Amino acid sequence: MVVTPLSLAGLVLVYLVGAVPVGYLVARVLRVDIRAHGSGNIGATNVLRTLGKGPAVLTLLLDAAKGYTAVWIALALGPEPWWGGAGALLAVVGNCWSVFLGFRGGKGMATGLGAFLRLMPLTVLPAILVWVAVATTFRYVSLASLTAALCVPIGAVLLGRYHWSAALAGLAVALIIALRHRDNVARLLSGTER
Repeated sequence: MVVTPLSLAGLVLVYLVGAVPVGYLVARVLRVDIRAHGSGNIGATNVLRTLGKGPAVLTLLLDAAKGYTAVWIALALGPEPWWGGAGALLAVVGNCWSVFLGFRGGKGMATGLGAFLRLMPLTVLPAILVWVAVATTFRYVSLASLTAALCVPIGAVLLGRYHWSAALAGLAVALIIALRHRDNVARLLSGTER
């Protein structure tokens, strides 16, 4: 494993790609500060509830695209498989704690989706199907997100096709997503989640 100043700069770039606050920018184009509406989150769910389907779909797609792009950049940094896992993790960290928004940000779901679509594509479709099933059955986006996030590392282990570092990155991202959903978890447990 060789880490050079250039590869470290590349990892900073990966974080910065993840840190682009897509939902915030989409809403600003529409002259809305999304942080002042709904849950205050910059993700696609709050954009949907505040601005409607079009801006929400755009936010979802662009957040996923930045996750995919971040992992693509990371994989170009070196031949070792752990670069991809580092890229996925840094993209989600950037999304959740964006330097452009004072280290605030989203909850990491769409960015993680895009990152793992590039890194471990066979884990993504089952995770999406689980998300749809949970969201449809229980009507809680947060519960669907938490369950789907956990499906990625479990799927990686069960499939046995991916390097351990990718599965570990999937677990780390699932934990970050759980951390970012901690208020939702508290509301789920108290029966006040909407």
